Amino acid sequence: MKKLRIALALTVALGLFLLYRAGILGVFAEPAKLKQALIDLGPWGQLAFVASYTALQPFGVPGTVFVMAAPLVWPWPVAFALSMIGTMAASVVGFSFARFVGRDWVADKVPARIRAYEAALERRAFVTVALLRFIFWMPQWLHVFLGVSKVPFWTHFWGSVVGYAVPLFLMSYFGEALFAVLRTLSTEAWIAIALGMVFLVAGGWYVARRRGKRAIPPLGPTPAALPEQRS
Repeated sequence: MKKLRIALALTVALGLFLLYRAGILGVFAEPAKLKQALIDLGPWGQLAFVASYTALQPFGVPGTVFVMAAPLVWPWPVAFALSMIGTMAASVVGFSFARFVGRDWVADKVPARIRAYEAALERRAFVTVALLRFIFWMPQWLHVFLGVSKVPFWTHFWGSVVGYAVPLFLMSYFGEALFAVLRTLSTEAWIAIALGMVFLVAGGWYVARRRGKRAIPPLGPTPAALPEQRS
């Protein structure tokens, strides 16, 4: 296990170093140059996309940057395939880092309210992983939560595939048209979209929290299980 942790840590460090030396990190820091840079790389652009996605997203770069950029560079089938490969690779790295490398350190970073879902996760692991990925996609805290949980690796893997499939397909298929529309939106429309996203996330969080609470077993015996007191 110790050798595996060292190997994973060295792999991540090597990947970041190679991306830095190749100048890829600087490109992703300037979204305006991203599309042209990937096109100029030709077939290597796809490899650079997946490698950058895999190495950067688990450690702070939003995955939506990559998912939204892909349909602007490639036809939607290629964008969908690359987005799915990159998203799954980043999820596996984040999950594996939390489970095998930094488990003792990241375990304390999981909010207490998120831990309330562990019972539901153990009872319905596949469905819960798929639902969480469908609603929240790929935030770093979700990688950590699933990594420190008792969910088996392959359950997490295939549950994530199912959860990601529809959102990534929609982003890949409608991404270019969506950007064309977004460029014409007014400030009021942007505010309305932001409020809608806030309500959507809050609603998903509320539903997940209610389900998590119902799945938590009560502490101690129930009143029905207590012996009757003698008069």
